[in-house]
Amino acid sequence: MAKVTKEMLIGELINLDVNIIPILMSAGMHCVGCPSSQMESLEEACLVHGLDSDMMVGAINEYLEAKGEA
Repeated sequence: MAKVTKEMLIGELINLDVNIIPILMSAGMHCVGCPSSQMESLEEACLVHGLDSDMMVGAINEYLEAKGEA
């Protein structure tokens, strides 16, 4: 499995693993269920929410590595 990048769309991340949703929500991205958010890149979503996209990528990849999927 390839590692997550900040260029990936929110919809792609959710399709990759629905358990990424709580990671995004705990960072303040409570709009992950919104249809328009599905077409935003992780970097764009982080920018809108004032988050560091590199830190989010790291957190998601850490989760996937712990699961043995990255």
